[in-house]
Amino acid sequence: MSHNPNEGGPGAKSDGHDSPAETPREDKSVLSLAERKAAIAKAQAEKAERMHGGGSDHAAQGAPGKSTPRPAGQAGQQLGPNGRPQPSPEEVERRRQMRQRERERIAAQVAAQAKAAQPQGQQPAAKPAAQPQGQPPKPQPAKPQPAKPQAQPAKPQGQAKGEAPSVKSAPARSQLRKRHWALVFAFLYIVAIPTLATAWYMWERATDRYASEAGLSIRTQEIKSAIELLGGVAELGGGSSSDVDILHQYLQSQEMVAHIDDLIDLRGIWSKADAQQDPIFVYHAPGSIEDLVSYWERMVHVYKDSGTGILNIEAQAFTPEDAQLISQTIVSESSIMINRLSQDAQEDATRYAREELEVTLERVKEAREALTRFRNEHQLVDPEASIQSQMGILSQLQSQLANTLIELDLLRQTAGETDPRVEQAERRIEVIQLRIAEERAKLGLGGGVSAENPELFADLIGEYEGLAVEREFAEQSYTAARAAYDSAVAESQRQSRYLAIHVRPTLAETAEFPQRMTILALVAFFAFLAWAVIALAYYAFKDRR
Repeated sequence: MSHNPNEGGPGAKSDGHDSPAETPREDKSVLSLAERKAAIAKAQAEKAERMHGGGSDHAAQGAPGKSTPRPAGQAGQQLGPNGRPQPSPEEVERRRQMRQRERERIAAQVAAQAKAAQPQGQQPAAKPAAQPQGQPPKPQPAKPQPAKPQAQPAKPQGQAKGEAPSVKSAPARSQLRKRHWALVFAFLYIVAIPTLATAWYMWERATDRYASEAGLSIRTQEIKSAIELLGGVAELGGGSSSDVDILHQYLQSQEMVAHIDDLIDLRGIWSKADAQQDPIFVYHAPGSIEDLVSYWERMVHVYKDSGTGILNIEAQAFTPEDAQLISQTIVSESSIMINRLSQDAQEDATRYAREELEVTLERVKEAREALTRFRNEHQLVDPEASIQSQMGILSQLQSQLANTLIELDLLRQTAGETDPRVEQAERRIEVIQLRIAEERAKLGLGGGVSAENPELFADLIGEYEGLAVEREFAEQSYTAARAAYDSAVAESQRQSRYLAIHVRPTLAETAEFPQRMTILALVAFFAFLAWAVIALAYYAFKDRR
């Protein structure tokens, strides 16, 4: 066992090493920290010793030219090579022991600080062994440091030399201020209490609701106009987006809600649950029509797919049968509404064709009346046929006249002027010429080829042809209008718009509403968001002040 230098006198000796059996096994990190601090303390002690020795030597030399009195016991000392007095062996031993005690004291302080800084349950660091007398301290190999060593606390003022430094106590925990308590209470009132109240209501008071779904779309047939039907038949088309928008708007209208309420008593279906127990999700009967429409928007959802033109309907009630009944009634009323739209469109198309038919019929009547008046005025049923007949008669008369003239010339060659045959031939020629004049007068040629009014015949033919063309066009228009009207009447016998049901109303087996977890999460999120906004606004206002 080694003796502590602090316990003996100046002449006490110690080898500076402890027995290995008595040295506890320490942790690497703590031992490294202790060795590092011991080395720093040792360097500081050597620096203080050099400063102390240099100062005393300088004081012993004194100023040049003056004799400095030496203290007792130092007379007769030998001077060293540098002119300074050489200390005695006793003085050297005393200084060495003082340095040794200073190093051990600093090492003990460092070990105490390391022990206070190490975690609970970890063994204290071993005190560094003192070096034997007359030997310089052996350098310690550097070891890896797992953690950054803490800075040695500064020595407090007024501390006596040789006393162990007192370890400072940990700083006291900061106390909560009023604004911190205000934030805590605000969190409780804004976030915690509303969230807990929502959870209690959703699981204890809210009534289960069942949903029935249905999917439908509108199919249409496009009908061409009456004039276009002359070149082809009507074409069939798909669904119209305007019809889907009309039905979507109708399903959310007050008229639809009132009509379904009259059919199945919506107020009674939605007030079957206890409104006192669940005042939020149960309808409060009877209520006004506006209240019923508002509750309808909460219980009936209509989703429209603009791309495909499909409507998805979701109806909710407190029993599966009621939900399915509401969904079936909605589909039925939607079909009636689409059929009514189809009938209105068919009536419009039939009315247009009927009006067109009436107009063309009036045209035909007017054309025929004009042609009849023309015939009555000119006494001609068919001017073309009459003209051809008159021209034939005139041609025959002219032919007979030519033959009679030939016979008269022959008689005059063989008989005299008093011959009765000559007189008879001359009388025949006069009759034929008179008849030709009458026929030419009927044709408007006046008397012979050089008639006074040769344009009368052309005007008559032109007027007749105009009347005939107008009558023909009126008859063709009437034929087209009649075909269009017949087609419109035929189309009115069928549905041009009809409701196609893709998904028939379903019967639920499990209550899907209210969605408790979703509602609770939304309430908690928005409550926390409101609290955070209020807190940030408060601190921002406080910082600006």
